[in-house]
Amino acid sequence: MKFTLSWLKDHLDTSASVSEIAETLTDLGLEVEGIENPADRLSAFTIGKVLKAEKHPDADKLRVCTVLTDTGESQIICGAPNAREGITVVVAKPGTYVPGIDTTIQVGKIRGIESHGMMCSEREMELSDEHDGIIELPSGEVGERFTDWLARNQPAKVDPVIEIAITPNRPDALGIEGIARDLAARGLGRVKPVTVPVVPGSFASPLDVTIDEDTRDACPVFYGRLIRGVKNGPSPRWLQDRLKAIGLRPISFLVDVTNYFTFDRNRPLHVFDADKVTGALRVHRATGGEVLEALDERSYTLQPGMVVISDDRGVQSLGGVMGGETTGVDDTTVNVFLEAAWFDPIRTAFTGRALKINSDARYRFERGVDPLSAAGGVEAATAMILEIAGGEASEVVKAGQEPDVARAYRLDTDRVVSLVGMEIPAEEQRATLTALGFTLEGDMAHVPSWRPDVMGEADLVEEVARVASLTKLRGQPMPRAQAGVPKPILQPLQKREQIARRTTAELGYNECVTYSFVDREAAELFGGGSDATMLANPISADLSHMRPSLLPGLLRAAARNQARGFADLALFEVGAVFHGGEPGEQTLQISGLLVGRTGPKDVHGAARAVDLFDAKADAEALLAAMGAPARMQILRGAESWWHPGRHGKLCLGPKKVLGVFGELHPKVLKALDVKGPAVAFTLYPEDIPLPRSSGGARAPLVLNGLQPVERDFAFVVDAQVAALDLVNAAAGADKALIEDVRVFDEFVGGSLGEGKKSLAISVRLQPAGATLTEKDIEAVAAKIVEKVAKATGGTLRG
Repeated sequence: MKFTLSWLKDHLDTSASVSEIAETLTDLGLEVEGIENPADRLSAFTIGKVLKAEKHPDADKLRVCTVLTDTGESQIICGAPNAREGITVVVAKPGTYVPGIDTTIQVGKIRGIESHGMMCSEREMELSDEHDGIIELPSGEVGERFTDWLARNQPAKVDPVIEIAITPNRPDALGIEGIARDLAARGLGRVKPVTVPVVPGSFASPLDVTIDEDTRDACPVFYGRLIRGVKNGPSPRWLQDRLKAIGLRPISFLVDVTNYFTFDRNRPLHVFDADKVTGALRVHRATGGEVLEALDERSYTLQPGMVVISDDRGVQSLGGVMGGETTGVDDTTVNVFLEAAWFDPIRTAFTGRALKINSDARYRFERGVDPLSAAGGVEAATAMILEIAGGEASEVVKAGQEPDVARAYRLDTDRVVSLVGMEIPAEEQRATLTALGFTLEGDMAHVPSWRPDVMGEADLVEEVARVASLTKLRGQPMPRAQAGVPKPILQPLQKREQIARRTTAELGYNECVTYSFVDREAAELFGGGSDATMLANPISADLSHMRPSLLPGLLRAAARNQARGFADLALFEVGAVFHGGEPGEQTLQISGLLVGRTGPKDVHGAARAVDLFDAKADAEALLAAMGAPARMQILRGAESWWHPGRHGKLCLGPKKVLGVFGELHPKVLKALDVKGPAVAFTLYPEDIPLPRSSGGARAPLVLNGLQPVERDFAFVVDAQVAALDLVNAAAGADKALIEDVRVFDEFVGGSLGEGKKSLAISVRLQPAGATLTEKDIEAVAAKIVEKVAKATGGTLRG
C-alpha cells in the first residue's frame, strides 16, 4: 500500500515529519517497507541567476555563462538553447550528484574553458522527461534550495511516498483514511472529518439493476447511478500526480476517479459506458463457459458460481474483480453508469484465484471492504465527476440491502494487564477506542463496520495495547511457586532424552532429524507398514507410513551420504516410533548407526571395519549415562532386521529388554542401498528402571581397604555355548564376594576334539569384612566350578 504525504494530510492534520510518521506506523503494526523522498536526491541543488551568457569561442552551440550562486559568481558552460542572460536557473555545483545522468559534477574544461558546475533540465533531475532546455524558474531567490522552491510551487514533485505492508487482518488500512485514523489515535495529529455530499438526482435512472436471489449472499447490495452529459478526458494534474506517485498509470478521468477512491477510502468503484449497456444490469452467478473480454485485454472463460454483472448481451463485469472491455469507458463516453457494490471476500478470492487475475479491487474485496461504504462511495464519486467532468446525475438505484455487521463486545479494562501485561488507565482505553471509530455505550464497545477483524473482547484489548505501543511493555519475572531453589521441571524421560543426545554426540556421532514417515517397503522391513500406520494424506508417495523404527531414516541418510562419497559415518537419532495410529501407540527410541571404518586410512593401519563390539560399547556407555543397572544379560533372539548370529539384546531379564545392538541383516542393507559393513544399536529409555531415590544427592562412596584376589579358570564346553552364559554362571556363584568376571582367552579345536572349545575367565574377589584365607578362596572356587558345570556342562580344563 503506497500513499504520499500530501495525500495523507488530506485526512490528517499533522506537522509530523516523514520519519516520525514512518516510525509510528511501524509501531502501530503497519510496517513501513520503504520511503521514496524526491527531496533527498535533490537537496544539493540550489537556485542561481544567469548574469551573462556569451557564445563559446570554439563551439557554436555552447555558451559561456556567468551565474550568480550562493557562493558568488561561477562560470558554467551550457549547451541548452534557452541559456540566456537574466533567467533564474537550477544549479548543480561541483560535487553534486545528478541522478538523471548518473554523474557527479566536477570542475572541468570544455573546449579549453573551465566550467564550474551545471545548469539542469527537468530530465537530468528526474522531474519529468523534458530535456529541450534548462529549467527556467518564474521566481526564487539566489542560493535558495531548489527543494524548498518546489515545496511551495510544485509540491507534487517533492512529495514523499510511503509504502506500508498490510497484514490480512487490517483491510481498513488499505485506504488512506484508515491510516490517518490510526495515526490520529496515537496522537500524531487530528483526523479531518470527511463530509460525504448528497447529490440529489434530477431524473430517474433509465438503467435498472437486479440481484438474483441465489446471489444475495455473495453480493447483498448494489448501488448505481447514471450521469449523463459528462466530458471524459485527461484527469486534472493533481489527480494524475497522485496516481503516478503510487505507481498507477492515469488512463482517463472517469477511470482515475475509481482508482482514487479505491486508495483514498478503500472503496472500489466501477464505471460502465451507459450507451454500451443493453437492457438492465443483472448480478448473478455464472453457469460456466461464459467468456469475458476484460479491461486487461485478455479473455477469461468463467467457471460455475462466479459472481458476474450482465446485461442483455451477456457478461460485462466480474463482480469485485475486473470490468469488461465491451462496456468500458473511453474518451468518447458521454453517459456513464457508476457502480458501488459489496462482494463477499471468499467468493471474490475464489474468482480471482481461479482466473489468476490480480487487481486492486480484488485485493481489497477479498480482505474486506466496509459493507456500509457503498452509498457514500457513490455520492462522493458523483460529486467529483460533476465538479470536474460536468454532467447531470440521476437518482440512485439500489438493489438488495447492506449486510448486518453490527456487533458489540464488553470492554473489560482490567484485561489489559492479564492479556498484555501493561497498565493503561481505563479512560485512556476508552479514548483510544473512540478515536479508532468504536462507539461506547457503558461497557459495551460497538465495532465500526470497517473493522471485520474485531471479533471479541480480546481484540478490543489488542487495539488498546497496539495504540498505546507495545514498545512500552517491560518484561517482568514470573513469580516463583515456592521460595528457594526451584524444583526440576524436566520429567525423568525428558532428562534421559537430553542426556542421550549429549552423550551420543560426545561418542562421536552426528545427530540426524529425519521424517517421522517412511515408505511402505522400508516400514515392512522393520515390522511396520500396516494400514494402522498408513497416512490418509501423505506429503509424498515415499512417505506413506509412520515409522516403526528410527533405523530406516538413518539408513536412508547413510545411503545418500555414501552416494556422495562419504563412506565412514556415525549417525544417531532420538525420537518417537509408532506401532499404531492411536494416541499412546508410540514409544521413544534412541538409535545409532556406524557404517564403514573406524577411522581414515593411515600408515600404521589402525583403521578397521566397524563391528558389533563398537556398537555394543557405545550402547552400554549410553545406557550407563541414562542410569541403567551396571549388570545386564546379553541374549539372542532379536527382530528379523538384525543379523541372526551377530547381535545381542541388552536385558535385565528375559522380558526386560533395554536395547539391541549388532550387525544389520544384509537383506536390509541391500534393500535400502547401503554398502556395508553397518552396525547399529537401538535403546528403549522408557524401559530403564527409575532410581529408588528421587533425590539429587549421589550415593556415598564406598572404599574397601582389603586387597582383592583374582583367580583364573579354564573350562572346556561345547562349541555352541555362549561365553556370556558361562560368565553369568560364574558371577552367580557368590554375588556378595565376586566383583567381576571376564573372558580373557578362547581356544577351539586341537586336543579338545571336534565341537569343543576352551574359555578362560578371570574372577575378581573383593572381600568386605576380613581378608580371604586360602580356605575361603578354595570354597568360592568350588562353587564357581559347580555353577558353571550345572549351567553349561563345562569341566575344568586339565
